[in-house]
Amino acid sequence: MKNTTKWLTGAALSLTLAVPANAQVLFWSTQAAPIEETQKMRENVLAGFEGGVDFQPQEVGPFITRLEAELEAGSGQIGLVGALHGDLSTYADSWADLSGLDLAGITVSDAFLELGKLGTSEQKYLPWMQANYVMAANKQALEYLPEGADINALTYDQLVDWAQAMAEGTGSPKFGFPAGPQGLKHRFFQGFLLPSYAGSTVTKFASAEAEAGWTMFQELWQYTNPASTNYAFMQEPLLTGDVWVAFDHIARLADAFNQQPDNFVAFPAPAGPMGRGFMPVLAGIAIPKGAPDMDASMRLAQFMMQPETQVATLLATNFYPTTDAALPTDLPASAQALGPAITAMTSAPDALPALLPVGLGDLGGQFNQVYTDTFERIILGGQPIRAVLDEQAGTLRSLMEQANAPCWLPDAASEGPCPVD
Repeated sequence: MKNTTKWLTGAALSLTLAVPANAQVLFWSTQAAPIEETQKMRENVLAGFEGGVDFQPQEVGPFITRLEAELEAGSGQIGLVGALHGDLSTYADSWADLSGLDLAGITVSDAFLELGKLGTSEQKYLPWMQANYVMAANKQALEYLPEGADINALTYDQLVDWAQAMAEGTGSPKFGFPAGPQGLKHRFFQGFLLPSYAGSTVTKFASAEAEAGWTMFQELWQYTNPASTNYAFMQEPLLTGDVWVAFDHIARLADAFNQQPDNFVAFPAPAGPMGRGFMPVLAGIAIPKGAPDMDASMRLAQFMMQPETQVATLLATNFYPTTDAALPTDLPASAQALGPAITAMTSAPDALPALLPVGLGDLGGQFNQVYTDTFERIILGGQPIRAVLDEQAGTLRSLMEQANAPCWLPDAASEGPCPVD
């Protein structure tokens, strides 16, 4: 996989941003719904679009009600839709193809562009903005990096070696993990560990490859601060020095970088045999096939991907660009540190996105619990990996069948419930 794709198609949909629209484009969105974010989107992000934008963020219920009514009718007033990947994927057949849209050399992650095709040959949505999970390290930890290791291209085996070297060199375990009751540990197993080792979140849950991933994590746990079972936000133990290297959501690391910007570095999650698994919270923009002014909608889609617009969106929403937009130097220290780490991870040659669960409805909590229980039984309880995986696979299989939820990436598409081998 190439690192990035440059949009220089010169195809029929090549448009110029200066052409004025005949009327305001209705931008129907599930994102930037809080009042403060909505105001910033209108005043700081969209005000410069010629022709005007009527930005209308909605809660998911009202958003879906109107969207479905217009899609069913084949026409309506919505000109641009902004929503999370899972919402957009539900209506894949209803979006116009954006493959030929000329973005004048803007560089977007190949992995995200592929997600935006929604399993088709067409570009059904453009990656708009993202949040993510990354690694953070106290600069004191860098002297213990394994020889030849690149912090921006680590493997999990190198992370284990690094954690071991820190523990032996300092006399105490310095790796930290958000394993507390409110920690996001389940997202690590769903979006990072299993995809990196098995290329799967669901189907190969109990595979030999998954077993190898848990074996690695079992070894890593030997060098993990035992207080990790109480950690929810890793920024706190990083600031106290109890932990030198940690994994967490960017929002739960930000304070460490803002309070002590000179003491920490951010970097991508490691890679396993199948690639560099990561779990983006990815929002995209799509255009309904029945949009009232397709040219204006296309121009707005272009506008949303421009570097200046992407940076303005970051400042308005705290979601990061999906492009290689240069970040200004006056951003908060956390944004300056975390943004490049996200870009390095999502544009890596071995990038392997693993989406948030889709189609589980009110069974989402039980789905997450399967991964938490597996962690607690194997890592905390010391139970045999193979026996635990086989038993938990049965629970996972029943949940998928009860929810009738098809597979999502990185698992292959399925007809009917996602299978658990």
